[in-house]
Amino acid sequence: MISYDRETGVFHLENGLISLVLCVREDEAGQKELLLPYMGAPLSDPASCLYLAKTHGGASFDTDRQARPYACPTEGRGDSRPPLLCAVDGQGQGCTELYFKDCAIVAGKPPLPGLPASYVEKDSEAETLLITLGDEQTGLRAEVRLTIFAGRPIIAESIRYRNEGGEPLTLTNAGSACVTLPGRYDMIHLHGAWAKERSVERISPAALTRGISSVRGASGHEHNPFAVLAAPDATEFSGECVGAALVYSGNFAIQADENAYGTTRLTLGLNPRGFAWRLLPGEDFQAPEALFAWSKEGLNGMSQAFHSLMRQRVCRGHWRDRARPILINNWEATYFGFDHEKIMTIARAAANAGIELFVLDDGWFGKRNNDDCSLGDWVVNKEKLPKGLDGLAREINALGMKFGLWFEPEMVSPDSDLYRAHPDWCLHAGSRRRTTARQQLILDMGRRDVQDYVIGAVSTVLRSAPIEYVKWDMNRNFLEAGSEALSDGRQGETAHRYMLGLYRVLEEITGAFPQVLFESCSGGGGRFDAGMLSYMPQTWTSDDTDAVARLSIQYGTSLCYPTSAMGAHVSAVPNHQVGRVTGMRMRGDVALAGNFGYELDLSAQTPEDMEEIRRQVAMVKALRETTQRGTFTRLLSPFEGNVTAWQFSDEKRVILCAYRVLNMPNAAPLRVRLHNVPQGTYRASDGSLITGNDLMAAGVPLQFGWQDFSSIVMVFEKTA
Repeated sequence: MISYDRETGVFHLENGLISLVLCVREDEAGQKELLLPYMGAPLSDPASCLYLAKTHGGASFDTDRQARPYACPTEGRGDSRPPLLCAVDGQGQGCTELYFKDCAIVAGKPPLPGLPASYVEKDSEAETLLITLGDEQTGLRAEVRLTIFAGRPIIAESIRYRNEGGEPLTLTNAGSACVTLPGRYDMIHLHGAWAKERSVERISPAALTRGISSVRGASGHEHNPFAVLAAPDATEFSGECVGAALVYSGNFAIQADENAYGTTRLTLGLNPRGFAWRLLPGEDFQAPEALFAWSKEGLNGMSQAFHSLMRQRVCRGHWRDRARPILINNWEATYFGFDHEKIMTIARAAANAGIELFVLDDGWFGKRNNDDCSLGDWVVNKEKLPKGLDGLAREINALGMKFGLWFEPEMVSPDSDLYRAHPDWCLHAGSRRRTTARQQLILDMGRRDVQDYVIGAVSTVLRSAPIEYVKWDMNRNFLEAGSEALSDGRQGETAHRYMLGLYRVLEEITGAFPQVLFESCSGGGGRFDAGMLSYMPQTWTSDDTDAVARLSIQYGTSLCYPTSAMGAHVSAVPNHQVGRVTGMRMRGDVALAGNFGYELDLSAQTPEDMEEIRRQVAMVKALRETTQRGTFTRLLSPFEGNVTAWQFSDEKRVILCAYRVLNMPNAAPLRVRLHNVPQGTYRASDGSLITGNDLMAAGVPLQFGWQDFSSIVMVFEKTA
């Protein structure tokens, strides 16, 4: 899959689905530069790519640095486009020259120390190219690591920086990856805010820098660490798309820069704003991993490549390939106002409906009767739960359900025993006031003593009762991001050290409790990224559980992330976030496209709604193998019309899900064509037979009910 021609200096990564070409060439000073002139459709001869890459809009990269597709562009080298690296020496000089030193090709994919990353289970699944670049003046080395996977149109890239000089360096920009594409591309990204995460925005080509970022200490509600460069004519089903996702959960930056010669440079990695990492002689710094997916079959083709990799080679552990249980969470049913008997009342109704997991949310610990105290004091509140977690969990187990628990381990309340004992353990900026949000502060996860406390406190609770699920929440973002454990000259390391510490905590806890299903949450979907999926195979998609709002949120999320990663619940009406009233049927049909659950008081439902809930539970159990592990395809976008549609497919069945927001008078009939249906004959729910070809060619008529907020789920079972 990887070849190197020493005579021409050309590296070619190719697997029949994607090609990436690098070349080593001498610059005007006779130094060996590393260029990345091509990534895209598989090439038969990479030398032809060099010819095509020589000129860009009439300029030659032999003479004009602005036209050169550097693999690792640096600050101060005559290329004024966004750099990937800036290393400042003791004299304050940030100019760095990286030249080719060495290379190696290894089987498989080595792990990244201290960071989440994609992986392989056998060396035959991938090959990895290691290229060492060096700056002779400072002694800085950069090892560019590129992995190509067998059978996937995906390249993984990361860079390890090492100080082999005799003086300290300060990294003020330590990016992960850079690709330069010839031509003009739309940039597609996912933006939003709390309760309206991951809306799809498409920005037309322009000779400027378009970027997304976060400085909130988490990947964030506003922007997701994922972007697409799409050909202007690319659609869901046709056209060239290059998707890029960062396997990281903290501050990030992704930039697309189009220059005067019509080429587009995409860089991604840690956000340089507020970042300054002191790199002493002999020390390494590992940048997070970036994933690139190429598709000639539009956005769906790109998404499906990401879905497969995320599901199979980013997510890990016991629950990676297992059907996720249907759950009931008590939060919107009770908020903080519950006791043992109230929980058991809901649990009995849930067991009667066939639900498999009960999750006890916030309020079970310390003196937590509201959100202004007790975070950090992970000791059960015996006034609410006199039988403790163990007694409650065993009673729920006796009903035939698993038991799960909510935590927010990264936070501390000023009104808590933990804060009173360790006021220095929170993030804070010296003697400046400590700003609370949601009446809480953030623990300094970069500190080893804080990490050890969190590991110990959470582990003690998990050992105290038969707990088989954890919802791991983080409900606020960084302010005054300083650490008392770091010297004044190293405060720029705080945010990244926080993430390294968190990843260590997650590695320890998930490793010690491999049978527990962990779900990530951050004020809803504020940390929905591949980094968290490496430890927790699913994420709470949004605190907004309204069925109509969820159409856009789940549709946008699916551009990069699989449905098996999305928590999706049926909640009460009027909806607690937007006040909308939708029927139980539509709420369930929307939640079907994710890890299904309920977030309401099951003991207070009407007989009709309980009957519908039992039907939904049975349906999810029958179909979840396909909805959680099949191929997901977007058909009609909620951002473009009144009707949304998507499909799931595998070798057993095809599931069509369609949703109409508002009824229209005298509306024209609507027919939706399915895509990429496996060949064969299928039996519809009414008993009629139809071929896979005809589902794609003729499509399926959509006959919604005579009301707003209608949905249709059609299942086609394969017969031959």
